[in-house]
Amino acid sequence: MKKNIIPLILVALIACLQSCQNQQKEEAASAISADIIDSSFVLPEVRPFAQAHASTLVHLQDDTFLIAWFGGTKEKDNDVGIWLTKGDGKQWSAPVEIAKIREVPHWNPVLFKDANNDIILFFKVGSEISIWETWYIKSSDQGATWSTAQALVAGDKGGRGPVRNKPIVLSDGSWLAGASNEDGVWRPFVDISKDQGKTWEASEYLTFNVDSLGGEGMIQPTLWESDPGNVHMLLRSSGGYIYRSDSKDYGKTWNPPYKIDLPNPNSGIDLVKMEDGLLCLLYNPDNKNWGSRADLRLAVSTDNGKTWKDLIDLEKGKEGDEYSYPAIIQWGDHIAMTYTWNRSNIAFKHFKINDK
Repeated sequence: MKKNIIPLILVALIACLQSCQNQQKEEAASAISADIIDSSFVLPEVRPFAQAHASTLVHLQDDTFLIAWFGGTKEKDNDVGIWLTKGDGKQWSAPVEIAKIREVPHWNPVLFKDANNDIILFFKVGSEISIWETWYIKSSDQGATWSTAQALVAGDKGGRGPVRNKPIVLSDGSWLAGASNEDGVWRPFVDISKDQGKTWEASEYLTFNVDSLGGEGMIQPTLWESDPGNVHMLLRSSGGYIYRSDSKDYGKTWNPPYKIDLPNPNSGIDLVKMEDGLLCLLYNPDNKNWGSRADLRLAVSTDNGKTWKDLIDLEKGKEGDEYSYPAIIQWGDHIAMTYTWNRSNIAFKHFKINDK
């Protein structure tokens, strides 16, 4: 009789422990709030292009921001170039076309600040996504002047380096960039640089069954490192949900991606890890492939991405609206973000996160 009771007691204790842990997670997430600091539109009413999309931002030493995007008649037109502005969150300088390699579409700028406070702007160039190339320019004076554009990887066709979201610097000093290829099946990978961006080594493509997704595949990883060597990515997918993959060797190898409990309408996402480990994620909450981008949310996780809680409805649009392709950065207990606002403007928001 006593032998039968012991396993039951253990089961009860485990269940009680799990319940307490879940309650603690819920209480921690519920204690998080955000105070709005600034909210503005980046572009003036009169601008030298019809559409703007795929923005990126970086926080500078003087508490100003650089924001870049691609602008032109419309996405994929030959007049689309990479544009830049600088501002304090309330007011923004007149947009300037900062990169135009040749008369083909330019795409997906990515701003990144290195350990020396130099700013690197990566971007794509090409008539088709499947054959686009990655180029970059660099500024050592907070965006006042820029270097001549260079190809990131010689002979690249299909896109090396960061495809849309910012690289991260790992605990061993290496740079990790979320990358993907859209020649046929959409396949994610990462690019690793161990010499501050001079050279890059691509990982293998992540393995998954594309038929199970019912669409194109997975692209545009957003990355974070939870502990030294333990790196994680969330992925845009055609399967109606955000997918996740994990690495235990600084991004060299990855497990097969698995679905998490957050919807995704095959639209860009971005994430940032705060100094205390809190994760902040921007996403569109629709689960149809090529579904709605009319709502945009900020969600948070206190348990390394196992569970998520929606914190703010940034946009709640009507049918046909598009609030998409968000970018998010952090410094201290602050976050700032940009996103496409109906392809006619770029929205900027700055919050202070309270999670103590």
